[in-house]
Amino acid sequence: FKLRSGIEAMFRDCKTGGYNLESTSADGQRLMALILLIAIAYTCAVLAGRNSRQMGLQKYIGRLKELNRLHRRHSAFWVGLYGQLWVGAMEFWADLAHDLMRLKPSKLPYFRKGLRAMSLIQSAL
Repeated sequence: FKLRSGIEAMFRDCKTGGYNLESTSADGQRLMALILLIAIAYTCAVLAGRNSRQMGLQKYIGRLKELNRLHRRHSAFWVGLYGQLWVGAMEFWADLAHDLMRLKPSKLPYFRKGLRAMSLIQSAL
């Protein structure tokens, strides 16, 4: 029964929760090629998510666990996928973030902590 929840999470990740496989309308050889690409991308995201969790970086990527909730909020796939997006967003907005930090030097230790987390997440990818 424990494996079933992992399989269901994988199907959710590949369908409406991540890659939206249902809405592609692909058939035949294109569908097989798409499934192969999704399998490779899914594996990369899950491995990155597991590495991020093992390094204790999930708290920077998403909420760890909600009160009165028995299971983790996000799968390893989600953590890996959004870890990559978080790093990309930080790189995109880096100049603005540096300008904002100059306005509030007292917040500089928190900013440095975030930059360190970003470099650790990049190493987990």
